[in-house]
Amino acid sequence: MASLIDGKAIASDLRTQLSADVAGLVKDHGVKPGLAVVLVGEDPASEVYVRSKSKQTVEVGMESFKHTLPTETSEQELLDLVARLNNDDTVHGILVQLPLPNHINEGRVIEAIDPAKDVDGFHPVNIGRLVAGEEALVPCTPQGCIILAKSAQADLTGCHAVIVGRSNIVGKPVAQLLLQENCTVTIAHSRTRDLPGLCATADLLVAAVGQPEMIRGDWVKPGAIVIDVGINRIPAPEKGEGKSRLVGDVKFDEALEVASAITPVPGGVGPMTIACLLKNTYQAALRIQGISELDC
Repeated sequence: MASLIDGKAIASDLRTQLSADVAGLVKDHGVKPGLAVVLVGEDPASEVYVRSKSKQTVEVGMESFKHTLPTETSEQELLDLVARLNNDDTVHGILVQLPLPNHINEGRVIEAIDPAKDVDGFHPVNIGRLVAGEEALVPCTPQGCIILAKSAQADLTGCHAVIVGRSNIVGKPVAQLLLQENCTVTIAHSRTRDLPGLCATADLLVAAVGQPEMIRGDWVKPGAIVIDVGINRIPAPEKGEGKSRLVGDVKFDEALEVASAITPVPGGVGPMTIACLLKNTYQAALRIQGISELDC
């Protein structure tokens, strides 16, 4: 039976380390990292997520700047706010919460963010640097996946990593990060021929396809590490009428019997995303101020 990879505990450890790092940066250099989060509209899930980001930002000793805009905010008004944040020396990280209302071009907004402050790692400049193997701000969820995988196996060199999902947010960047870890990487998706057979060759299986419990236990190679990025809400009639529960992209109970280590849903990859966002904000502050981590 697989051991559980505890994302909550690993994220907590990362935040504890960040708190010490931030305190040292403030004490030794007088620099307090600042994260600006912009929320447009009234999406309840986004509002909860933004509150959690703001709370954890303050808890690790950083400045939190929250900008909540009405749904009818124009694209130009949002771009003007991003420009102001780009020029604000107290802001080291800018995150525009997605999705945006339909009348706003997300790509145009992302490209307007200063790449040095793009703590989501979505700007084309940061994507290009990641692909080229250069220093970059890396998307948070993929970064969290690597940390979790390495908690189960510190050296991933030579592993065959199969990623199910080809999104710009998870699939493609996690592939680049795994290449940097010296893995042999295969990107699969819903149209891959014999997807179960391909998954069964993976030493490390990353599920990021967005289909609830799509990956079954017999798709998993015995002893593989399974990182489940999926967060899907499905009906749970056993809890009562109208109730639901969260599941991943992997049929957890089945994979648990086969894998060597697996992330649960919830409590696996999810908690790592905000922790890595805070890590990116700290690193952005260092780079913007020209401070080496060795000097902290």
